[in-house]
Amino acid sequence: MDIKRTVLWVVFSLSILLLWDNWMRYTGKPSMFFPSATQQANPAAGAAPGTAAPGTAGQVPQASATPGAAATGAAAVPGAPAAAAAAQGERVIITTDVLKAEIDSVGGELRRLELLKHKDAQDPTKNVVLFDHSAERTYLAQTGLIGGAFPNHRTPFTVQPGPRGLDSGNEVKLVMTSEQGGVKLVKTYTFRRGDYLIDVKHDVTNVSGAPVSPSLYVQLLRDGGALPGDSKFYSTFTGPAVYTDADKFQKLAFDKIGSGKDSHATKSNDGWIAMIQHYFVSAFVPPEKAPREIFTKKVDNLYAVGNILPLGTVAPGATVSMDTRLYSGPQESETLLKIAPGLDLVKDYGWLTIVAKPIFWLMVQIHTFLGNWGWTIIVLTILIKLVFFPLSAASYRSMAKMKLVTPKMTAIRERHKGDPQKMNQAMMELYKTEKINPLGGCLPIVVQIPVFIALYWVLLASVEMRNAPWLGWIHDLASPDPFYILPVLMAVSMFIQTKLNPTPPDPVQAKVMMFMPIIFSVMFFFFPSGLVLYWVVNNILSIAQQWFITRNLQAPKAA
Repeated sequence: MDIKRTVLWVVFSLSILLLWDNWMRYTGKPSMFFPSATQQANPAAGAAPGTAAPGTAGQVPQASATPGAAATGAAAVPGAPAAAAAAQGERVIITTDVLKAEIDSVGGELRRLELLKHKDAQDPTKNVVLFDHSAERTYLAQTGLIGGAFPNHRTPFTVQPGPRGLDSGNEVKLVMTSEQGGVKLVKTYTFRRGDYLIDVKHDVTNVSGAPVSPSLYVQLLRDGGALPGDSKFYSTFTGPAVYTDADKFQKLAFDKIGSGKDSHATKSNDGWIAMIQHYFVSAFVPPEKAPREIFTKKVDNLYAVGNILPLGTVAPGATVSMDTRLYSGPQESETLLKIAPGLDLVKDYGWLTIVAKPIFWLMVQIHTFLGNWGWTIIVLTILIKLVFFPLSAASYRSMAKMKLVTPKMTAIRERHKGDPQKMNQAMMELYKTEKINPLGGCLPIVVQIPVFIALYWVLLASVEMRNAPWLGWIHDLASPDPFYILPVLMAVSMFIQTKLNPTPPDPVQAKVMMFMPIIFSVMFFFFPSGLVLYWVVNNILSIAQQWFITRNLQAPKAA
């Protein structure tokens, strides 16, 4: 059996399948292999995102401990005034140096959040908007009380006067109050300078004459639609995620939540809930060691993930408080690590996280000295190439030897054209005589594949690459090359590598190897320029190394 031919055909077949799969996604059709969570939303979900009436999106969750209610149920609060759902509230705008938030006095929900330091990928004149409530997008942060006819995210709140910007200070507070069902709820948002972490404090006072046992809920609500500008040529996760110390990090698909296959009604004393999209995340982080119930559900044709936190029995005239934190911003690893254990896992490195994390750490160290992510990628590629130099050298020496005996291999094929068994025996004898390992060119490459895949995910997942310039025409390493210069250079470098490799004796194989640079280059036309930059540099270094080794082997042979 000709192992090299088999390997070539496997690589070619996989390349064709991946190219076809990417083309399907690029044209808006379902992916065969990698359906993203944004494409998995149940098509029978009902109304389009954003069709819920303003201020009414999402129903009030019910704790599993509540009599007659399931953890994934969506029963409204008993006795809640019907008029509250349709009330029109005041929109309060809070502005800091890094974000601009819009909070509705109906329910006190955070309905719009603009990140002032991050430009929109489709329109650089605009900023990234996470939370939003419009015809195109529904993405909200909601809190309230359950366990009675208490204030919730549909109840009108009274907004207390105060500053709406940082001015000369380092923080700004928004205080909102509501009283209903014998309970007064004071909700306080605290925004700080240079910080995407928002404190959300709830003070609950029993103003009735009897004890009450309310529970606080915090939830993130989102439609299941794809984000504008999502690439069809590579898949990134969009959807809810939860974390507990017992069950660790879990991503949850919209379609499983919609079908009821993943209700995720669990209890814990730690952890957080989040809504993830490429480069950005929103996460509610309750206090440590506070008992909580984690829930996911589909509500009003939207998808919710949240926590229910029991506040215990509150005596008449008594007040209890619960401090929660809401992070809503870029997926910056060091920042996320400081907020909560495991929160950095929202930065999706795939199944090679254990390899990807050290690679990203090394990138950060290099960037500290260079100050440019483009040059950081180049230096990192050189360092990885140096680490794997012995393996690469062994691979290229094997390929160079194969190239030298290619005429003999061709003669054997011609001589035993009609007898495959004799041809393989003659080939093995040739390998033995020339001291060639037919797998010598493949095995060293296989060892390096996990590192290259991990680096791919690091470059794809790192928000640091977003809007980061390199030089000249590359103004954003997270976007495709606007002039396709890097993909063309990659195609040229792959073509040169093909010429340096042994020419397959089989004409079909030879044609396949000639077309491989074109096939891969077509895909890389749509990849982020940072990824293409890595491959171009890697190919150039490989060409130099392969040429040097081949020349040194050919010189004694010629002599």
